[in-house]
Amino acid sequence: MSAKPWFLYLVRCRNGTLYTGISTDVQRRFEEHQQGGAKGARYLRGKGPLTLVFQVQVKDRSEASRFEVWLKKQPRKVKEALVLNQSTIQSLFVDNEKNKIVHNKGGDNENPKEKTT
Repeated sequence: MSAKPWFLYLVRCRNGTLYTGISTDVQRRFEEHQQGGAKGARYLRGKGPLTLVFQVQVKDRSEASRFEVWLKKQPRKVKEALVLNQSTIQSLFVDNEKNKIVHNKGGDNENPKEKTT
């Protein structure tokens, strides 16, 4: 039996905010959010109507979780670019990881928590 595919998704709230989540069944999860019960995300309660605005299949749960954590830290413009299909989550994530490597290279203070005497 093959594993279920994992998805990353974005839901837009009535006030325009975007909620990021992961699931193996986006439609079921979105319905749980819309119903506002115990199975839906607490953040989304009372913020309807909700609209599913983006979903993408990813490799596995590990990748879905990494993308979710990363995307939640990104500014709104990055999320809106995904919604408008101006970029893919993979390209945004890879570009971000490359920038981290470039910004963390070299420098006099490799480990700022270490004291030098």
